[in-house]
This record gives sequence, structure tokens and C-alpha cells, in this order.
Amino acid sequence: MAGRIARALPAGARRVLVLGFEELMYAPLRLACELERTAGAEVRFSTTTRSPVLAVDDPGYAIRTRLVFPAHDDPADGPGDRYAYNVAGQDFDAVVAVVDSRADTPALHAPDGLLARLAAHVPHVLLAVVPSYVPGAPAPGAPPAPERPAMLPEPLRGPAFSSYAPEEVGWLLQDLSEATLEAPTEEREEAIQSGGAHYAESLPVEYQPSEEYQRLFHSALEASAARLAQAVGTVTELVLAERSPQPVLVSLARAGTPVGILMRRWAQYRHGLDLPHYAVSIVRGRGIDANALRWLAAHHDPADVVFVDGWTGKGAITRELADALRAFEASDGVTGFVPEIAVLADPGSCVRTYGTRDDFLIPSACLNSTVSGLISRTVLRADLVGPHDYHGAKFYRDLAGADLSGVFLDAVSARFGDVVDAAEAHAKELLAGDRTPTWEGWSAVERISAEYGIGNVNLVKPGVGETTRVLLRRVPWKILARSGAGRDLDHVRLLAEQRGVPVEEVDGLPYTCVGLIHPRYTRGATGADGKAVTA
Repeated sequence: MAGRIARALPAGARRVLVLGFEELMYAPLRLACELERTAGAEVRFSTTTRSPVLAVDDPGYAIRTRLVFPAHDDPADGPGDRYAYNVAGQDFDAVVAVVDSRADTPALHAPDGLLARLAAHVPHVLLAVVPSYVPGAPAPGAPPAPERPAMLPEPLRGPAFSSYAPEEVGWLLQDLSEATLEAPTEEREEAIQSGGAHYAESLPVEYQPSEEYQRLFHSALEASAARLAQAVGTVTELVLAERSPQPVLVSLARAGTPVGILMRRWAQYRHGLDLPHYAVSIVRGRGIDANALRWLAAHHDPADVVFVDGWTGKGAITRELADALRAFEASDGVTGFVPEIAVLADPGSCVRTYGTRDDFLIPSACLNSTVSGLISRTVLRADLVGPHDYHGAKFYRDLAGADLSGVFLDAVSARFGDVVDAAEAHAKELLAGDRTPTWEGWSAVERISAEYGIGNVNLVKPGVGETTRVLLRRVPWKILARSGAGRDLDHVRLLAEQRGVPVEEVDGLPYTCVGLIHPRYTRGATGADGKAVTA
């Protein structure tokens, strides 16, 4: 923010006053210190006050001049005069008035307000507004908030947890690295489909890619880096234009985490913003981590929180988030969280904020933890995660030699400069158009589920990213590929060949591909086509 202020100061400014707002002193003082360090000007700091003090224009007296203006923050004790001392007659070239958003009212901008009073004595006045947040009381009639610990743990950060740099993301998770959570894919599938276990209660064994598959990853990354960079730029510009000029990025671990980091990098590269970024767990059928929401609400304005994911399939997580936030508001009385997700790709047409609606290969979907900071998918199991704990995840430190997380991020970030014009033009086009979700992806999944006799839409995984997950983590039955699909499916075909899964080309498929998990899976059983279904 100090960088933005410095760029807005008049050229050649020698003396600058940063003026805080009553008890809002700490943030303005930090801005003044940073401005003094970077702007090359003499920077002074003071704050407005409710206290009337006699001003005497005498060199030996501390209070030389006084400006009087009406209160502009709707104070509880009613209207009244406020004061700014030693502003007039001090030969300032500019004054930066810093207020919080609750005090940015019409009275501040009125002809007799503070800004007008400052402009009468200083040639250049800047207004800097920082977000204000006061935790709200529970809504009338809301049940009492559940008992919880006084303080939730601070986010985990690299290098102690994940291979990402500590400033890139804070993980609102607990470290379960020492727990044995992995189970063979077939055992997990049987337990999930029989209702004996939830998919979030265990982890699949991490797929270790062959040399051929790794070559495919690098080839795909090289081919798609510019396309990904443009989608990152577009979705970030949409967020900054529509949601908040200072958003708090909260990625849905773990597919959303690389995307959140890339959005943060774009905001830094293009706008000089240093956005907070956290990763939280959301589990289909169980909701989002309520303790993570409590930590966020205690440290940020919920209205500034923007949930981020990699892509949409049929939109199940979009619906899960909306349901979970409604339940959280009812239980905790905390309002303001917006039940929307920003994604790179929205082939299912189930969100408003996206970089593209094309279904194409996002290379971070090709791998598991080795492209996601060496973090597992999240775990929610009663014997490991108590009511006052964050959901858990593992840090696979032993896979450091195969880690491509930084390679992926740096390859995409390196293309930002090439796509700035295209990304911003696309964002303007989307802002002017109709982005209402049509949920056509969900309709397509229901149609495919019925046509193939599956009977459970959760076993139909549409889109390149979801199909890849099926091949890496579940027991796939078959892959449906759009006729004529090109290199975006090279890695899908290779994985399908390695696992003995047929790839069936289909005309008129709304996605590039769809992965079908075997329905009614039991180890050693046969499927509806009479073929053995064991992987």
C-alpha cells in the first residue's frame, strides 16, 4: 500500500504528512515508516483527535495550528467536532489521510469535512482507506456458539510444512505426517462404495510417475504455460474488480493451492499488492473446516475472503461450499463469507469468476503432492481430528527429490509479461458480459450417469482434471474422450494404458473427457459387461 501511495504522490514532494484517524494509529504509522524508507521524502506522522487543545502560533509552543471538522465515523456518542493539529502552515507538499472503511463516509468528503479542510492548507491530499472489521454478535435467535478454544493455532508454513516459501501460503491444517493413513486403492474404493468409510478418512498411496509420464508433464507445462498465465491474470483481475481491492485468497487444499499462489503472484506483479493467502480443507459431504473459518473471521473481514480452486467438474464443491457457509453462519452467527469460488477453468459452467470455461489440461492436475508443495490431500477422521482441531494433511518430505511444485509455478509466472494485454482484455470482456452459471456440466453428468447405468453422479468425474484424479486415486471403469481431443489427453491415455482402462471416444461430449469410477465395486467381482473389475 505504501508503494501505491508513493506512486500517487506529486513529483518532487519533499515533506509529506501521514495523518492517522483517532485510535487508528498503528497501520498509518507503519505506512509512514515504509513511505519514509522508499519515497525519498521527509515523512511526518500525526493523528486526528477528539481532544480540543489551545493552538498558539508561537515558535516555543507545541501546538501551532488547529483544523476543526465534524466527526465522520458515526460515533456512538453522536456528532461533534474533531481536530487535526500542526497541519496548516507546516509547508507540507502532501498529506495522506488514512482512515478505516467504516469512517469513509459522506461526512469525510463533505465541503466542511476533513478532506476539504486539509485541501485548504496542503496542495496535494491523498485518501488511503484500510479495511475495518469488527466481529459481529450472533444473529438474533441464533443458537449459542459452540465451545471452542480461546485461540486457534497459527497457519503452518514452509519449509516446516510444505515446500512452498512461507510467504506464498499459510496452511490452516494440522500436520499428520507421522500418522499411517495410506491404503491400497482397491481397499479404499470398496470401503467408500460400501459405505464403510468416507474418502477423506484415508489417503491413496502416492502415484510415482514413470520417466515417460514425467516427460509428458514437462511437455504439457511448456505447451500450456502461456494459456495458464492468461487464465491466472483474467481470474485475478475479475477478483480485484468485483470482490475486493485487497482480497484475502483462501484456496481449497490442495488443487486450489497452486492457483492461489499464482493469483497472489499476479497481483504482486501487476498491481504491487501483497495479498494474504491461506489453504483450507473442504470435504464433500462433510463441509469446509469450521475452525479454519473461525481463524479467518478473527483475523480478516470475511467479506474480503475469496475462495479459490483449480477447476470445476460438475460443481459438487461449489454446492458444498454454499451449504457449509450457510451452516456456519447459523451455528456461529458470523456473516460476510461469500459462497462463491474463483477458478482457473470452469468447464461445468457453475461459477461466475473464472479464467476460462475451456476444458483443457492444467498440468498441476497431472501429479499429486509433487506439484502441490509435497502436501497430501486433506484428512478428516474422528480419531485424529477433534472438534477444536483443523482438518489434517501429511507433508511428504521424503519426496523432495521429485518435487516439481516450484517448477510449475515459475514456468507459469515467467509468462505473465507475455499475456498482460490478453488477460486484462479478456477480464474486461467478461465483466461486461453475462457470466451466470448454467450448470450445464451437472446436467451432462446426470445424463451420462443414466446412460451408463451408474446411478450415482459422484462416480462420474467430468473434465481433464477430475479424470486425471480418477486414474491416480480411484478404481476407474472407463474413460470417455471427446472425439478428436488432442494433446490435452496424452497423459490420460498413458495412465489409462498403464492401468488397463479402456478409452472410449464419444461424439458431442461437453467436456474434453470424463472419468467413470467403477460402480458397485468389490474386489474380485465382475462388472455389468462381464469383465473383471479388480485393478
